[in-house]
Amino acid sequence: MSTAPDATAPEGTAPALEVRGLVRHFAAPRGKGSVRAVDGVSLTVGRGEVVGLVGESGSGKSTVGRCVVRLDTPTAGTVRIGGTDITRLSRRRLRPLRKDFNIVYQDPSASLDPRMRVSRIVGEPLLLHRVVSGTALRGCTRDEVRGRVEELLGQVGLPPGTADRRPHELSGGQRQRVSIARALAVDPMLLVADEPTSALDVSVQASVLNLLADLQRDRGFGCLFITHDLAAVEFLADRIAVMYLGEIIETAPAAELFAAPKHPYTQALLSAVPVPDPPVQRARKRIVLQGDLSGSALGPGLPGPGGVAQTVDHCRFHTRCPLAFDRCRTEAPEHRTLPGPGGTRTVACHLVADDGTAPDAAAAHVRP
Repeated sequence: MSTAPDATAPEGTAPALEVRGLVRHFAAPRGKGSVRAVDGVSLTVGRGEVVGLVGESGSGKSTVGRCVVRLDTPTAGTVRIGGTDITRLSRRRLRPLRKDFNIVYQDPSASLDPRMRVSRIVGEPLLLHRVVSGTALRGCTRDEVRGRVEELLGQVGLPPGTADRRPHELSGGQRQRVSIARALAVDPMLLVADEPTSALDVSVQASVLNLLADLQRDRGFGCLFITHDLAAVEFLADRIAVMYLGEIIETAPAAELFAAPKHPYTQALLSAVPVPDPPVQRARKRIVLQGDLSGSALGPGLPGPGGVAQTVDHCRFHTRCPLAFDRCRTEAPEHRTLPGPGGTRTVACHLVADDGTAPDAAAAHVRP
């Protein structure tokens, strides 16, 4: 994670996305405190960089994505797109900036209007922002927009005739390609991809991932890739951030994270990834987490003055960690920066030394 850019930094030098201290709490049922969906998340996505955000269901990944594109308003913290703070902008002031960022959702069937033809779905951002191929529309002519729509469809591997069809006439993979074409129509500097392949058949997941990789390489946009699919994030991401119960607990270059995870939770997560070589798979040590999330209770979770989260006085992972000791139950670990061959990495764990030496969670709890 890099430091925040100077407010006066020249255009083009700020990262595509910079999130600092992001907090999002939701009111709990019957007024019993609040749910800490996101609690102090900080991350950076450089221009032309893919950052994977991984974690199990309920960790807060999608809430981070929704806050980044302002579909949800953060309780506290800041979100900057290309150096511009969009956290508290009104809808009117935010609208012209939306061309700089967009999102691809998990389920294309739910995110595409079934009444619209593909030509209108993909062409709508062009009309809203009056942009075709990076330049202002000369008059919003139908032929001009139609030509750009067909060009975009071709870039995502769909024939021009797709423009005249409606979403229900397309396969799941084709619908997701339409979603990607719509999201990239006005050349955003940041794309948030929220589980873009999890609702698709396994047979088409790889083709959509390859498409995203090709488009990202050719267009150079920054991408926050949200997923629980570790194989997908290893293939696509330059860096990876691991979330647990609303907090990022480890970040590292992708190759380093998979080769030498530091946090016990990351070790457990990666130990569940199958290896295609049967002898190697049989010899691997699988880390099985015990305990439950209720023991990780964060208290009532009520924001303090100014909407800032109350301090958590323990490690969120201590109830399931096979290596937890007394300090983990009474003191929240700091996010420390560690050196690495591929760049700096961060980790929040009392057991990881300043030189990067990490404990072996597999030695504490193993299932053959």
